[in-house]
Amino acid sequence: MFWPVDQSRPILGASTTVSGDSRMKDLLTPMSEDEFDRLDEFLLARFGDEDEDMVGKDEGVLDISELDGFFTAVVSGPVPVLPSQWLPAVWGDFEPVWKNTAEFEEIFSLFVRHMNGIIAELMDEPEQFEPFFMESEFEGRTSTIVDEWCEGYARGVKLNPELWLSGGKEVTEPLLAIFAFTEDADWPGHEGSNEEVVERQQAIAPSARAIHAYWQA
Repeated sequence: MFWPVDQSRPILGASTTVSGDSRMKDLLTPMSEDEFDRLDEFLLARFGDEDEDMVGKDEGVLDISELDGFFTAVVSGPVPVLPSQWLPAVWGDFEPVWKNTAEFEEIFSLFVRHMNGIIAELMDEPEQFEPFFMESEFEGRTSTIVDEWCEGYARGVKLNPELWLSGGKEVTEPLLAIFAFTEDADWPGHEGSNEEVVERQQAIAPSARAIHAYWQA
């Protein structure tokens, strides 16, 4: 299952609709590193004044790791999710002010290409699938940051929470490994020794693979 673009369907929460522009045609081309950087920068740059009051507002997806987790959930769940459902969840309360139609089409096509890349890996080489985690360095030590990815995955689950829970323990048990690093669960994944935290982090990828496999069965 890949995500084609229905050029006649309006995208709710967007300022325009998809046209037949050439940049929208090849949606199966793998993303380049520069294109990942472009999305990462765009997600943060859509915010305006740094002093704007954010209290009580949904910031949406903030970086490429969170986007990767979100899209992984979107393509792994019990039912297909249309762009009219997932796109507003990406923006939250901060939909971009588009410069023109071309900019919207560029960003939207990158979204769909990234989703298709995740689908291809989960379907064709599931054991090779790895979440797009962040890393930080401090005093010569590199640490893996999984929270953003897990928050994104949780955001995707919340698009259809009742349907996700209908999967029973085959779904809820692996979901616990992912939600352990989210604000909703108060981040229990960070409790204990460094070795315990790393062990929990290493359970995220196989949990995501198991959930996708369950709903595809």
